[in-house]
Formats: sequence, C-alpha cells, structure tokens
Amino acid sequence: MLAAALFVLAIDRALPPPLEVQLSRVVTDSDGLPLRTFPVEDGRWRLAADLDRVDPRFIEALLLIEDERFYAHGGVDLLAVLRASRDNILRGRIVSGASTITMQTARLLEPRPRTLPSKAIEAFRAWQIERRLTKREVLELYLTLTPYGGNLEGIRTASLAYLGRDPKALTDAEIALLLAIPQAPEARRPDLRPEAARGGRKAVLSQLEAKEFLPAQRMDEANVAAVPEDRKAFPSDAWHFAGSLKQDGDKRAILRTTIDRPAQMALQRLLAITADSEGPDVQAAGLIVRLEDNAVIASVGSVGRGRPGGWMDLTNRKRSPGSTLKPFVYGLAFQEGIAAPGTRIADLPTRFGGYEPQNFGRTFNGELTAAEALQHSLNVPAVLLLDRVGPARFLGSLRSSGVPVALPGTENSAHSLAVALGGLGTTAQDLALLYAALGHDGEVRPLIRTQEEALVAGQKEPFRLLSAEAAEDIRSILEASPTVDGRLPAKLGKGGTRIAFKTGTSYGFRDAWAAGVSGDHAVVVWIGRPDGGARPGATGRETALPVLFDVFDAISVQREGVGEDRPAEPKPVALRRIKRQTAPEIVFPQDGSTLWSKADGRPFVLSARGNGSLSWYVDGKPIQRDRHGNVLWHPDGEGFYRFTVADAEGRTIGAKVRLVDSGA
Repeated sequence: MLAAALFVLAIDRALPPPLEVQLSRVVTDSDGLPLRTFPVEDGRWRLAADLDRVDPRFIEALLLIEDERFYAHGGVDLLAVLRASRDNILRGRIVSGASTITMQTARLLEPRPRTLPSKAIEAFRAWQIERRLTKREVLELYLTLTPYGGNLEGIRTASLAYLGRDPKALTDAEIALLLAIPQAPEARRPDLRPEAARGGRKAVLSQLEAKEFLPAQRMDEANVAAVPEDRKAFPSDAWHFAGSLKQDGDKRAILRTTIDRPAQMALQRLLAITADSEGPDVQAAGLIVRLEDNAVIASVGSVGRGRPGGWMDLTNRKRSPGSTLKPFVYGLAFQEGIAAPGTRIADLPTRFGGYEPQNFGRTFNGELTAAEALQHSLNVPAVLLLDRVGPARFLGSLRSSGVPVALPGTENSAHSLAVALGGLGTTAQDLALLYAALGHDGEVRPLIRTQEEALVAGQKEPFRLLSAEAAEDIRSILEASPTVDGRLPAKLGKGGTRIAFKTGTSYGFRDAWAAGVSGDHAVVVWIGRPDGGARPGATGRETALPVLFDVFDAISVQREGVGEDRPAEPKPVALRRIKRQTAPEIVFPQDGSTLWSKADGRPFVLSARGNGSLSWYVDGKPIQRDRHGNVLWHPDGEGFYRFTVADAEGRTIGAKVRLVDSGA
C-alpha cells in the first residue's frame, strides 16, 4: 500500500493537470466596466468566472443538478459511483453518470472520448485538481470552461451573449436556461434552436421543482418566459484604444484603463455627428487628457469601422499638423528672450534662402505684435521666430518631449523652417502630449492609459519644454484668439470656460485640426480623409474648432481664475522688434569651444562684431563693460555657459561653450 501511494504521488508530480487556461482579455474603463472584449487565439470567447459576480441562487441550483455533495468529496463522489452502477446494472444500459463538477472540469481541460478508461483518467485528474485548488477555485474554473454553444465558453460569456448582462442577478427562467444549455451545447443554442432551448429549460425547471428549489407556481411562470433568440454583441467602446493596449503584450485577463465612460461617449458622439455632416468619406479622431494625472480619459481612433479608414487608429497616424505647432515655436522664442507677447514683428514678404513662406490668405499685415501674429496664425512671423530659435533646437525639444521627428536632409537648412507651418508628420497623440504640457506650465509628462503606466510615469522626471512663464504667456495669448461665430469671446465670458486653443490646416486641406487646453483637460480633434485626400475649403477653424468647443462644454471644464484679466504688456527683458536682417557675430568665444580657466583668476575678454552697440548676456544675465568699454566675463566655475549677443535692432547670436578647470 505504501509503494502504491508513493507511485501515485510520483505520477501526480510528474504529470500535473493542465490548469493554465487562456482567457479572453477584457479592457475596462476606470470604473471596471467592459470597454472591449477579445476572443482567445482560437476565436473562442472565454471570460473568467468570478463567484462574487454570479447569482448565488445559480450556484445553489447548479450543485443540486450536477453535484449535490460537491463540498463533501475530494473530486470523486463514491456514493454517486455506487448509485450510478446500481441503476445502470438494473436497466441494462447507461442511464446515469457519476461525474462530479471536478471530473467535468478535468474533461473540459482535456477532452476525451466518453469511455471507461477516460472516466478513470478523469477521476485521477479530479483528485489532482482538488489537491491543488480550493472548492471555490474549482467552481470558478468549471464555470469558466462550461460550453454554451458555438464559440461561447463560461457562465459570464453566455450571460453577456444571451442576456446582455453579467449573471449577478438572474431570474428562475434564466437560471434554468444557463443550466440546460451546457447539457447539450449545440442542440440547445437559443440563437439557433430556441425551441430546443425552451425544452431543455423546462426539463431543468422540473428537476429544480422536484428538489424543492422553487415552488410549482414559480416553475410554471418560468416556463412561459421568453427565450432569447439572438446573441448580443460584446462591448466595443474605445475600440482602437483597447486594441493598442492588447498589442502591447500585457497578458492579464482584465485590464483597467483610465477611460472615463461619460467623456468617451461624449467624444464619440460629437465626432460622429461632425463626420456625418462632412461626408461619407470623412473620418474624425480625438483625445481628451485629464491634466491631474495626464490620463487619457477618452480616445476615438475613428467614428465607425463601416466608414473608410474605420479600422485604423487615426490618433497614432502621422499627419501634417498644420499650424498647431506654432505655439511651441513662440514659446521657445519667449523662453530664450528672443521675443515676448508685445514684441513688434514684421509680417511682410520674406525669403529664407530658397524658401518664401506665404500666409493662408495670401496677404500680409505689416508690423504687429507677436501675440497678434500667433492669434491670427500668420506664417511669416512664425518662420521668422523659428529662424531665430533654430530648427535644430526646436526639433530637438520635440524629440526630448517624446515626439518622434524625422526630416530628410539637414535640420539646419532653410527647408526645415517649414516645420513651423506643418512641414513634418505628427499624430493626435503627439499633440495631446504637447498641449497637455501647456497646462502643466511647460512640463511634458507621458500620457497615461492604465494604473500601471501611472506608477512607471511617477518615477520619471518630467521634461521641461517651456519655462512656466513662457507657457503662461502662450496660454494667455491663445485664450484671447478670435473665436468662431456664435461663441462668446473668452475675454467677455466672466463666468465661462477660457480655452487656450489653436487650429491647423495642412497643405491642400488634407487635415483639419483643433487642439486646446483649459482647466483640468487638454483636447485634440482631427477631421479629414484617412487616405489623405484633399477637401477644399475644410479648415481646422471651420470644421474641427466647433467640435473642440463642444467637447470642452461636454466635460464641463472649469478653470481657476476664469474671466480674470491678464497683463498684456511685454516682458521688459525681451527684444522689442524682430526683423529679418544679418545678426551680429561672436568672435570670442566660438560656439562649441572648450575654454580653460585662468590660474590667476583673471576674467575672459569677450569679443563680437556687429552694427551699433552690442549687449552681452551669459545664461540670460547681462554682462557689464569696464570703464574702457571691454566686456569682461568672470565665470562661476566649471560647466557649460550660453552667451548671447544682441544689437540695438534686436538681432541676436548665441554661443555655447564649456569651461574646464585648468588644474584638473
């Protein structure tokens, strides 16, 4: 006996039961309600059962019908085996079985022909399963694998498919139906054979009445209840968003996201209305980001998979951003002291090498402030500022922010100045990242889709794209931008939402954009043809901006300081006027050079050429001349220093150098 016991234990250890079960993945909203469900690899829908989400009366009825002594046996019910053997011998044929729920679970894990050897293997497997799982876990595994016809497996799957809801609260008729179908899954499918399903339900109700689970009157009422004759579709909200999470390789059966269902429904509805009004070949996409944690609370990759391009997630497809990047060109110029909101800037025909930008309306406005140029999205002033900031500097800032940028050829060429007007590819997700940064006082933080991503993001330092002052200047300017017809200007709305917004229209009217930030949220809207086709006259202002305003209204954004007046005066340290002229030249130190500190502590004499009086700055601080007119620099120690020289007309040139200790 000891040898036999050791042999059984050795077999148990060498051949454990296959308890790992592939489950359908469920992506939920922030409240845990399903957004989208994915079948397993063979196309079956198999949702994990949770006894806390199953009607306790269903479990009671299940045990009465299938395994009354479930909690008393160790996988095999010997009393049931003796009873079945007696009945089968007396009748001369098999009229009853003795399979417990655990034995049925073993058969579902490893399907076999129904023979006596198979029964013996199932009994051994049942014993193995009971050694490894609790009774609750056995029940949940059984209710996960139970067949319900076609490609449906599990009580929760069947309840959602046939009843349209979780099995947490079931009627008598529903309990009996969900018990009857697994007894003959294909023969009793309600969607294909409703009469057979009704007959199976009647048989189960009779058994339950005989076992005093319910009185005869309730049995009669359940028998006349309607049988569902179709299958409900599984949830498919935030379809592309959920699909992107599945592609990331996370294997968990349930993945809770940051999606806020009311915001998601509002964004889907508003984008769908707009796309329908624009035509059958038009798509729309957008995102809403909650600034508190930079969580994506709504994401619409397309407004319908029945429309052209509907299967593509258009929030991550690179498109020309039009003028939506201009605020960040201005922000960097403000940060570097190249300009300020009140700086005068010329909107006149200007050539940059072989590149001559034109305004959208093919007209020029003469001299105006930088704030006015941004509010009216003028092209020449934006290119002038990008020329001063430097295309490489601007593109490097975008890359450091997490926005992938790739341009053919050198980034210092005149052609790279076109990035100020949309001459590169970005996505709606990229723009959401950048406009959320405006709401974070210039700090770029990664977009969050799940709680796990929030934990990872919390361990990283945010990247500062703009100074807090520059970000505030940009927000104030954009909040005062001309609004659309029928919308009260922000400066007049003393109790309303102030939205810092910018629109964009790509070359050939291929992409219409609107992006904005207000209060606790950032929103991006894209409208266009997924194939990149032109839509003459469809601008961001006319098609996308009204949707942006409607989205902000729908999520009821309220911002601190709403209606407060902000100062419009330029920063005193900023240049007063920007013109396209030759900048001064730094003779010493040269940009990119390395200097050795002087052992005797003497200062460096700085030198530059240019028209008129030149002003020197190191790391933004002015350097005074001595009584002889020399510019003397006393460094604070080793490290990198940035020098700026400005002439009387506001033209600047910069140089970045490294100082090394001569005694090192």
